[in-house]
Amino acid sequence: MSQFFRLHPENPQPRLVKQAVQIIRDGGVIALPTDSSYALAARIDDKQAAERLRRIRELNEKALLSLMVRDLSELANFAMVDNRQYRLIKSVTPGPYVFVLEATKEVPRRLSHPSRKTIGLRVPGHAIPLAILEELGEPLLASTLILPPDTEPLNDPDEIRERLEKQLDLVIDGGACPRESSTVIDLSGDEPVLVRAGLGDLAPFGLEEPA
Repeated sequence: MSQFFRLHPENPQPRLVKQAVQIIRDGGVIALPTDSSYALAARIDDKQAAERLRRIRELNEKALLSLMVRDLSELANFAMVDNRQYRLIKSVTPGPYVFVLEATKEVPRRLSHPSRKTIGLRVPGHAIPLAILEELGEPLLASTLILPPDTEPLNDPDEIRERLEKQLDLVIDGGACPRESSTVIDLSGDEPVLVRAGLGDLAPFGLEEPA
């Protein structure tokens, strides 16, 4: 049975943030709002929590999970980033983007793509995940909350609670989010490649919406 916290979307209550972080540290899988849709999140080095997250999303081991980080100062710990990549990322973060980058050795092997050794990284532009990341002191393993067979992500915390009450440890109600996924851009090669079109603008990357 999941717990249900209502957090202010701009000024999250510190007491509830601390409680949410303790649930994560204890191996919990949570649903939380972001600047795109709601997302599932768990502790980066908790293998069981990561497996639970994948089961909820029905993702296989090859599906890319992303790391949610507080700011770009944490980027170099987890991804190989050159000056060109850094400038591109800095121009649009925080924001509704996931960037696919070459993973460093700091990233657990089970979290990076098994053949390409890449990882998705995101700096969210939403006060609730940023407050949780600040209190936790490390990145979160995260995935857009799309439940099969749905094609759109969930943005209503009451619906999330109803559908996942027995599978999650915590649902954070931060109000409705946009019902749109984050934009996923692969920056691991010579040129940006669009993986998934979502809420983030493609123009800074010289990309266009797919027809």
